[in-house]
Amino acid sequence: MIIRGAERVLVMGITGKQGTFWAEKMRDYGTRIVGGVNPKRAGGTHLGLPVWACARDAAGDAKIDAAVMFIPPLGVKDAALDIIEAGIGKIVCLTEHVPVQDTMYVLAAARERKCQVVGPNTAGLVTTGECFVGFMPAFNERVFKPGDIGVISRSGSLGTLLCLNLVQAGLGISSFVGIGGDPIIGTTTKDALVALDKDRRTKAIALVGEIGGSMEEEAAEYAKRMKKPIAAFIAGAASPPGKKMGHAGAIVMGDKGSYAGKKAALEAAGVTVCATPNGVPRVLKAALKRA
Repeated sequence: MIIRGAERVLVMGITGKQGTFWAEKMRDYGTRIVGGVNPKRAGGTHLGLPVWACARDAAGDAKIDAAVMFIPPLGVKDAALDIIEAGIGKIVCLTEHVPVQDTMYVLAAARERKCQVVGPNTAGLVTTGECFVGFMPAFNERVFKPGDIGVISRSGSLGTLLCLNLVQAGLGISSFVGIGGDPIIGTTTKDALVALDKDRRTKAIALVGEIGGSMEEEAAEYAKRMKKPIAAFIAGAASPPGKKMGHAGAIVMGDKGSYAGKKAALEAAGVTVCATPNGVPRVLKAALKRA
């Protein structure tokens, strides 16, 4: 789920306000945007790029590696199935409030066709200095400066804050993976951790977790085998048990998904859990000096 500069990207919903704005930003940064999809504008151009009626038509005319979706919630299922049927190997779904049944159907179809799905409700992917897909401010050097720290976050805003803290501390970002904040998502914390562990540019990992679910606990099992240093911040330490906080996925039942449970699992795996996001850079700087 790390995006690379050589990958060719299709923008679903390119002619909309958000699709237009971010397609320009992505292209200016270096992302290889091949064009977009809007059935009502098929055959024309937008931003000087071709517009197709569907992803299948686009894939018939151009090589496409990934598709990013600026699509309303109720249109996500059909658009995602179109991408999958087109044989495109990676979907970045930015949309939030996608019906859970639709997400489950799409993820099952994607697994069948070996298509990677990031999201729903992701802020996107960034490979600093190379390309980005989504709506993270990769072009802002105060937030994304090239370096060797990989960042994983459910939240786009908390992920942005952590990247800012890392850069202010004199570090830089290799890749950012926004896994998404919905209850059911295609790429888990563990999946992102595995990808960054294998990434040669990444020397250490900063993880932003949140209460709810068991993704951080599952990632901790993998982290036990890793040599790269990891520091984490878990949002929701002060939240009352059994309450939904923030993202739709952030619900705690008893000890499952609690701050204490996540902190204990990560620390048992050798991950340093910081009380605040600005503690993460200090831990990673010290760890890299020792390496």
